[in-house]
Amino acid sequence: MPTEPPKPAGRRTRLTPEREAELYEAVLDILREVGYDALTMDAVAARTHASKATLYRQWKGKPELVAGALRHNKPVSLADIDTGTVRGDFRAMLCDTDEERMERDAALMRGLQRAVHDNPDLNRALRELLVEPEVAALDAMLRRAVDRGELAADNPALGFVAHAMLGAFMARPMVDNRPADAEYLSAYIDAVILPALGVRP
Repeated sequence: MPTEPPKPAGRRTRLTPEREAELYEAVLDILREVGYDALTMDAVAARTHASKATLYRQWKGKPELVAGALRHNKPVSLADIDTGTVRGDFRAMLCDTDEERMERDAALMRGLQRAVHDNPDLNRALRELLVEPEVAALDAMLRRAVDRGELAADNPALGFVAHAMLGAFMARPMVDNRPADAEYLSAYIDAVILPALGVRP
């Protein structure tokens, strides 16, 4: 009697976008409740009624799962922005997220800072899945502006835009005890980013 051929190694069933979003939301909820160190794949599996085998098939481990959840939680992807002008691109980076959510997200990132420092695997996963793609998308956005003649190719500020934007997010809670909301970021872009790039607001 013939036997069935073996299934190809490494084959996996993709989760639906809805199921993936549900898992990511659960990961963020657990992160807010207990922090990165206390978050376990067992806890995520129990919260989402998923098997650990499913989690490990879709993500290599906890660092990749957390990095994926943070990437999914971003309201805007820079890779999707191309308005045709540098000012329009920066405006499109802003979103109408309510202040409560921005505060929760800022608190989540502050809580992860120590974990990133103490866990090289989390640091690597965040850089590979979140930081590097966003920096690359920002660089591509600025290169398009240079190609259009909006920005000077030798402007030294081009290499510091990502740092300046991150600084805005980090500094607002420390200085003003408030999250970096859309109104603040809009004013920051007009007062700091665009003038540094030689663009009149």
